[in-house]
Amino acid sequence: MLQLHYHPSDASLIPHILLEELGIPFELKLVDRANNAQKSAAYLKLNPNGLIPVLVDGDVVLYETAAILLHLADCHPEAGLAPALATAQRAEYYKWMLWLSNTFQADFKTYYYAQRYVAPGNTTGAAEVKALAEERLTGVLAQLDTQLLKSGGPWLLGEQYSALDCLAFVLCCWARNFKRPARDAAAYPHLAPYLRRMLARPAVQRAFATEQLPASFFGTD
Repeated sequence: MLQLHYHPSDASLIPHILLEELGIPFELKLVDRANNAQKSAAYLKLNPNGLIPVLVDGDVVLYETAAILLHLADCHPEAGLAPALATAQRAEYYKWMLWLSNTFQADFKTYYYAQRYVAPGNTTGAAEVKALAEERLTGVLAQLDTQLLKSGGPWLLGEQYSALDCLAFVLCCWARNFKRPARDAAAYPHLAPYLRRMLARPAVQRAFATEQLPASFFGTD
C-alpha cells in the first residue's frame, strides 16, 4: 500500500488531497515534527534532506512535492488528473507545476523561515527579509489570478481539474498570514471563487478533516 509520510498543514497536505481525489488505498504515516522526527536517522534514509513529505510506493521512495504529484497522476491516468501526453495542455501542465514549485512554494520558505537568511539574532534583518518575501509572493498571487482569468476557469488549466490545483490551493492557503489582509489570496477576484470551489471538493474536505485543520488554515476564520 502507498504510504505518505506527512505532518498536518505541511506540504504533505498537497499529495494527501491528490490521493483523496484518486480514491485509492493509502496509509498516512505521521512525522512528529515536535520531536524533530524528520531529522531522525530512520527518516533521513527516506529523505536525506529531512523534509516532508515522502511517498513510498513499493520500491519507489519519492520526495519533492511536485515529483510526488507527477508520479501519482501518471500512475493513475484513468483519473484524468493530468492532460494527455504530447499535447499543448500537457506542456502548460509541466510549466505551471514547475512554476508553482520553484517560484511560489520556494518563496514561502523565505517568508516563514526568514531568520535562516540573516545572522543569528538579527531580528530586524529577518523582518526585512520576510517583508520582501511577502512582496514577491503578492506578485505571484496576482500572476496566478491572471492565469485563472486567461484559462476561463473553473481550474488552472481551464475545464480540466488537475494535480496542479491541489498544489495551487494549499500554497494559497499558506498566504493567510500576510500582514495586509488585502494581499491574501482570497482578496483576488478570480482566486477567491477558485479557492471556494477547491474547498467544496469532497477530497479537500476529507484531507482537512483527517489532518484536523481549522477553518483558519484556509483563511475563513
